[in-house]
Amino acid sequence: AEDGIRDQPRSRGLGRCVQETGYQRRVHGILRKMILQIAELTDENNTNYYFGYMGIAFALVFANIGSAYGSAKSGVGLSCMGVLRPDLIIKSVVPIVMAGILGIYGLIISVIINQKISGAGNQYYRKNAYSHLASGLCNGLSSLGAGLAIGVVGDAGVRANAQQEQVFVGMLLVLIFSEALGLYGLIVSIIISQQRLTTCLP
Repeated sequence: AEDGIRDQPRSRGLGRCVQETGYQRRVHGILRKMILQIAELTDENNTNYYFGYMGIAFALVFANIGSAYGSAKSGVGLSCMGVLRPDLIIKSVVPIVMAGILGIYGLIISVIINQKISGAGNQYYRKNAYSHLASGLCNGLSSLGAGLAIGVVGDAGVRANAQQEQVFVGMLLVLIFSEALGLYGLIVSIIISQQRLTTCLP
């Protein structure tokens, strides 16, 4: 008798769980649709396109972040220096120009990768996707590092140039080598993005 009494609440609770309300049916329907959509996205070809387009995003976004930081940081130094030495404003614009070029690097790689993806059609394999992802990261992160260096050097350099004009040559050399970091990433990214596979990997 005690066992029967103990089982009654469990059976009632089970009955409540089995009974499905209209709200629960709608939720279950939405979940089933989401599962089906996820299953479609896990298709190999769609996954390859995902990595390829992420390469485009990384190349452009990281390059623009580096360019924006370098321009903003150098612009702050230019504004402070312009108050003391207005005659040196034109020479002090160099860091801002060099930082802005980094965004062009990201634009170039993004256009190249997008053309490669569009031209591949249904034969866009994993190696192509991974090479485009690596290409985008290589260019984007290189430009980001170059932008950080240009921003720091540009800010300190233009302030020092206002007090001692002989600093300008040294600042310019440091800016050139900082810009070269982004150029190295651009060259390697172009080389990587040109690789193409004609057979599907297992």
